[in-house]
Amino acid sequence: MKEIKAIIQPFMLLKVIAALRKIEGLPGITISETKGFGKSGGKKGIADGGIFEFVTKNKIEVVVPDFLADLVIDTIQKNAHTGNPGDGKIFVTEVVNVIKIRTNERGEIAI
Repeated sequence: MKEIKAIIQPFMLLKVIAALRKIEGLPGITISETKGFGKSGGKKGIADGGIFEFVTKNKIEVVVPDFLADLVIDTIQKNAHTGNPGDGKIFVTEVVNVIKIRTNERGEIAI
């Protein structure tokens, strides 16, 4: 299993979600609004007495069976791409186990 996290531009979110919903077998996704900074800079904010540049982004998180990982990654990359700085990043990690709290199912069946 793979966990895929993508940090994308907020204005690309609906396009990415629409494309992901077309993937048969996709177990679901989690979306959150996040703020951070990178090479592209961002809006000024204050934290711990200092002034920092923050950019608002959306984070998409999904755990999928290995056979779906490349399709999900390609779908996000294709639909989040503008060619401009700040398009975002995709992170992929191995998932050792998943436990569904309600049923105590474990492994891929719990996704």
